[in-house]
Amino acid sequence: MIPEISHLLAILAAGLFLFSLLVILTSSALSSSDSIIRLSLNCFNAATIFLISAFILYVYLAVMDDFSVKYIAMHSNSDLPIFYKISSIWSSHEGSMFLWILFLSIWLWLFVNRLDPQSNLFRYVIFFSAMVLLFFLLFLLVTSSPFERILPLAPINGGDINPVLQDPALVIHPPMLYLGYVGFAVPFVYICAYLADGEFRQGWETIIQKWSLYAWAFLTLGIGLGSWWAYYELGWGGYWFWDPVENVALMPWLAATAFTHSIHASTKSGVLKSWTLFLGLSVFILSLFGAFIVRSGIIDSVHSFANDPQRGLTLLLITGVIALISFGLFSFRSTKIVNSRLVVSGSKESFLSLNNILMITSIFSVFLGVIYPLITQYFYSTKVSIGPPYYNTIFAPLIFIAACFIALSVESKWQRKWKLTETLSKLGIPILISCFLTFIVQSFHQYSVSLIQMIGLFSGTFIISIYAFKLLMNLVNREFINWSSAVSHLGFGLLLFSIAVNSIFSYEKNLKLNVNEEYISEELEISFDDLSLQDESNHQRIIAQINMKIHDKVISFSPEKRKYFTRGQVTSETDIEATFLRDIYINIGEQLDDGSWTFRVQFNYLIKWIWFSVLLMILGILIRSRAIV
Repeated sequence: MIPEISHLLAILAAGLFLFSLLVILTSSALSSSDSIIRLSLNCFNAATIFLISAFILYVYLAVMDDFSVKYIAMHSNSDLPIFYKISSIWSSHEGSMFLWILFLSIWLWLFVNRLDPQSNLFRYVIFFSAMVLLFFLLFLLVTSSPFERILPLAPINGGDINPVLQDPALVIHPPMLYLGYVGFAVPFVYICAYLADGEFRQGWETIIQKWSLYAWAFLTLGIGLGSWWAYYELGWGGYWFWDPVENVALMPWLAATAFTHSIHASTKSGVLKSWTLFLGLSVFILSLFGAFIVRSGIIDSVHSFANDPQRGLTLLLITGVIALISFGLFSFRSTKIVNSRLVVSGSKESFLSLNNILMITSIFSVFLGVIYPLITQYFYSTKVSIGPPYYNTIFAPLIFIAACFIALSVESKWQRKWKLTETLSKLGIPILISCFLTFIVQSFHQYSVSLIQMIGLFSGTFIISIYAFKLLMNLVNREFINWSSAVSHLGFGLLLFSIAVNSIFSYEKNLKLNVNEEYISEELEISFDDLSLQDESNHQRIIAQINMKIHDKVISFSPEKRKYFTRGQVTSETDIEATFLRDIYINIGEQLDDGSWTFRVQFNYLIKWIWFSVLLMILGILIRSRAIV
């Protein structure tokens, strides 16, 4: 009975979103009175409450092991801890789409109810919000229903969640990512409303700026959690694989970063207004494109959910319709939008403009890397793989140069040309520090560091040193400190710096050892001392006991393989010795025919700094959001 109630509430929510939409459509013909607008708002609010209630009931079904619901029976198990039962809801396509739509409705509900109902844009905001929600809720109910029942013979214990997903980070990672993706629906619907209204009043940027910053923070946290999980769980020792699904998460993040900077420029100096509107629409459209890639089954990825082409085609159609409506409005109205000022060469907004151009070019390079294999496979039946070499050659230099433009903007002013001698006097020390450190690292490695690694190291060091120097001078002179800018950009500089150092200094050794066998080299000794088996409730553990002697210090490791009974799946669990500067990472591989085992031993430098830098960027953005009224 409860599954039917949950299903019915979702259907009622769709009906109310439709009614809210129709009320707005007919209001101009009937009356534009407050009562009509209030009716539409009440329907929208009721629909959101129904949808939230439907999801709460669905969570109850998962926790109570109601395996008469097909989706829960396939992706949950009675032996799972309660938080994995809950997270099983978003472990596959139908449930994750349900969560995605829930977050979309909550974001838009909060935004709509913060607006003034007397505003000229209010009716348009309701209209576009209800339209987007209706499209995706119908997609869920018609093509991807999580409410389907298995009657009368429901399984007793259910299926099981993928063992790789039975991890605390994976309980949090998808919700954070979805909150980021759909959070940009707020600026999207407001920009659509702004364009549809056509009055182009001043101050629209400040209304959506805080919402955009919150969405950016969630998206950044989601991507950071995903890379952290991949590092310690998947067993290959990296944090970013340039997987197509990783890339479609990166594209809206890059667009959102450009968008938040562009909003700032538009607010401060009255420039880039049309460009800012275009970026605001593009972020959400790129998020929808990512949803299509993940859920269409057209790519093979550890992240992909669905393999139903019909669903993919429907999702592509919805994305296309929303893109056509929004960009159609932009094309029709943007020519009437006039910047109050022009971009001054050498000013802060000029550097932000150059940064934006490079950001968009980098997005296009990633987009090309995602769709080119799909095009060749569709038209030529040829499988093409585009991996790290392409992105390191095309994407990385663009981001590093864009980072330098961000750093240069620190000593520039809004609407004022920079004075070369004055600027160079302030940038001289950061430039010297960056050049010196890059030279030292190159010399240490006997000039074997690649050009890309050098540019990355230089740009990261340059951003850190210029912001640190600026912060120090402001503290000494007791001048105003823009803490949000300093913290977030120091975080971004640290991200580039730690990525560069990690790629330059990290190395790995692949070993083949029998039990009681040793590997000895000049810098370390590794002994494979024992191999044991342990049976758990749902899997068997094969645990290797490894001892490593390095710099007269002995470190013990216990990497393991797990064989899961329900699925028959085998996973590897790494063991990591983490320090401030370096991680030692050991992963157990396969057993060979001669009885020996393979091991991957990695020395990863500054790897933890990458995730610390992500937290710094988020902290800076949150500080900035608190300053916005």
